[in-house]
Amino acid sequence: MNSNEIEILFVEDNPDDAELTLKALKKNKIANKVFLVGDGEEALDFIFAKGKFTGRNTEQNPKLILLDLKLPKIGGIEVLREIKANEKTKNIPVVVLTSSKEEMDIEKCYNLGVNSYIVKPIAFDMFMKVISDLGMYWLILNQPSI
Repeated sequence: MNSNEIEILFVEDNPDDAELTLKALKKNKIANKVFLVGDGEEALDFIFAKGKFTGRNTEQNPKLILLDLKLPKIGGIEVLREIKANEKTKNIPVVVLTSSKEEMDIEKCYNLGVNSYIVKPIAFDMFMKVISDLGMYWLILNQPSI
């Protein structure tokens, strides 16, 4: 996939959660423009065109970043901090999609500028609906800043 075609950068280390989320996005015909990375370091490399993503056109940012918090190498909160602290990436909508209901995590994320914080539903049907609604809102209904 050409990185210029990516609409969603999906940062998730749990293969089962990744598969479920991609299935829900596919149902809405947007999964073909999703790029999955498995840890925070890889996410930052993609966003800032470092490491194996050196040379990626950073003028073409994803329209949305779906970010898990509990990630290997670099945690989701640090990834969020770096995205929102950078002038070129601070306006990319970031939605935290996590199993953490910890008040401290929620507060930290909003203080850093997260656009939305969603706790992953346990029930399969509810999970599918949440992901479908999320994709519909952020990619179709939401008007991004330019």
